[in-house]
This record gives sequence, structure tokens and C-alpha cells, in this order.
Amino acid sequence: MTATIDSTIIKEHLPSATARLSLAPANSVPGLLDGAWWPRSRDLLREIPTLTDALDAHWGRITRVTVNPAHWPVIPHKVPVTGHTVHVGWFADEQDPNKVILLSYTVGRMDLLVIPPETEPSVATRLMAAATVPGGIRTASGLMAHEAMTHDAADARSREDEWETDGGAATGILSSAVKR
Repeated sequence: MTATIDSTIIKEHLPSATARLSLAPANSVPGLLDGAWWPRSRDLLREIPTLTDALDAHWGRITRVTVNPAHWPVIPHKVPVTGHTVHVGWFADEQDPNKVILLSYTVGRMDLLVIPPETEPSVATRLMAAATVPGGIRTASGLMAHEAMTHDAADARSREDEWETDGGAATGILSSAVKR
């Protein structure tokens, strides 16, 4: 008897290789955010171990994580990570839906912008840089809204430029005025 294992199923349950993480420079002026995290999925059981592996050695053992349930379909109470367990909590109204809060008994608190996994790499790069600005005064949702507005404005300009280049409204109005 032979068994066939679908490799996509295996990949789905394996932890990500490394955390996509950007942190504010050490000893910089504190801001509202300490950095940004771009998880590969919305599965906290899969993503928290990768995040803690990246931070525990440099920042201190993460013991608790809080999220807003708006973007996380399942929120486990405990997540096993390398060497310990992380307790996970959630706050619907009290916590920004685009932020994760990490707590460590030895170091304190770290607030990270959570960039949705489906975000385009160029957008994620801009958001990661914006979240690490020393002394930054934008909230996580403020950064996401600013990026959306900037992206929408750029799209509108691009469509307008394309319209004009392809003989859009301005050309049509001018040619009808000349014919009269």
C-alpha cells in the first residue's frame, strides 16, 4: 500500500522560516510604535513562534501577546514556542486592530504594526519603514489609513494620466470646440 502526501498540506502546517520584522533603532526617541511585523498568514499558532524566535534572544522572553480579533480568525489562549509558552489575549474595543502588543517580564512592552499577510511587498516595505521612525506619532491604523490614501491618490493620478494620454476628455472637448 502506498500513501501520497500533498506537499501543500505539509507547508501549511510548518512554521515560517523567519519573521518579517522591522524595529525602531535602539536608544531612539520612543514613538507610538516600536516597529512592524508582516506575518505570512493569519494563523497565530503558526506565526507567534516565528515572531518570538526572532525577538526572544535580542529583546527578552515574550510571555504574553495581545491582539484585536478583527483580523485574526482564531485566537488561541496559549501558543507553544521555543522553550516556553506564550499566553495570548485579545481586546476588541481597547486595542487598535492593526497592532499587536508583546509583553516581557524582563523588558516591558513592545507595540508593533501588523501588516496584513496579503500586502504587496512594496507597500509592506513602506509601512515597515514608517513604523520604525523614531518618535513617530502615527498609530497603527493611522499608518494603514495613510498608506491607503496615498495608494488611492497615486492610482487616481495614474488613471487620469492614462486617460489624458489615450485621448481622454481634454482632447475630446478641445476637438469639439475647434469644429464649431
